Amino acid sequence: MCQKTDSIYHVNGNILTGEIKNLSYGVLAWKMDGMGTISLEENKIITLISKKQFEIEMTDDLIYFGSFEASKIDKTVYIVTTDKRVLVKIEDIVEVYPIKGSFWLRTSGNFSLGFNYSKGSGVAGLTFSGDIDYRKKVSYYNLTFDMNNSYQGDSLGSSKADIDFAWQRSIKNGWSSQASIGGSQNSELGTKLRGEFNLMGIKDIVYNNWNRFYAGGGLSYNHEIPYGNLASEDDLAAIFQVVWRVYKYTHPKVWVDANLSVLPYLTDDRYRTVFNLNPKISILSDDFTVGFSFYYNYDSSPSENANSTDDHGINLQFTYSFH
Repeated sequence: MCQKTDSIYHVNGNILTGEIKNLSYGVLAWKMDGMGTISLEENKIITLISKKQFEIEMTDDLIYFGSFEASKIDKTVYIVTTDKRVLVKIEDIVEVYPIKGSFWLRTSGNFSLGFNYSKGSGVAGLTFSGDIDYRKKVSYYNLTFDMNNSYQGDSLGSSKADIDFAWQRSIKNGWSSQASIGGSQNSELGTKLRGEFNLMGIKDIVYNNWNRFYAGGGLSYNHEIPYGNLASEDDLAAIFQVVWRVYKYTHPKVWVDANLSVLPYLTDDRYRTVFNLNPKISILSDDFTVGFSFYYNYDSSPSENANSTDDHGINLQFTYSFH
């Protein structure tokens, strides 16, 4: 096990000894003997010390690889790299992740279980979703999945499922490259299975300790199998995406995730739109939240077996997060 030799100088005058697990959206995940992992807001930290190596991202898009050394100036810290020592404001640090930590230290995510209402059936059903991140130096891997099934009596009324695996690598000046592969199903839109492979460039427009807003664009290859005996289709589309993530760490803590993707097809007279909104609020602790997830999908030219050109649903969700 890692020795807990990191130190935090708290605004209340206490010096806390423990282990830095990560920092994101203005909150430091801090592990202490006897207390487990707790959350500390950046504005409660005077300075901190750690000899471990971290990937440290700043609000100005700079990325450092180094350790932390205490500063005598309140709410600042020195970042020590192999060739320099830089004094920064703690509030200007937006992400901190260990470089040589264990697999578990570099992994975070959440699982959600809830109830839904969908246009396809008009009845209640169960939903299950997850979002898992694994970070390495200048890159991270992300797995997301979402399953929405509604039933009428003993019969399946409608089915919507999505799974996506993405690899993203930081370049410089807030730019990243991303490759992703995924699959989806939507009975309302007549899609039995759609496989996608996407290549994108992403730019952080705003990234600070309470929100991240970024946009991207690229190409998407789609292989679609409709319901019934209709032939499968292969298409190439452009993809444009905007993502906004907001976090409020004053009690009660609030998270809001929203994303919009537009795919105009290059090989067909068709376009698709995907919108997701997921606000949630903490209950009991930061690891447990309650909220809702709303989705809206539009297809200008779905298969002949589609019930509609659009599908939407709203899910009441209970979420457990791990860091």
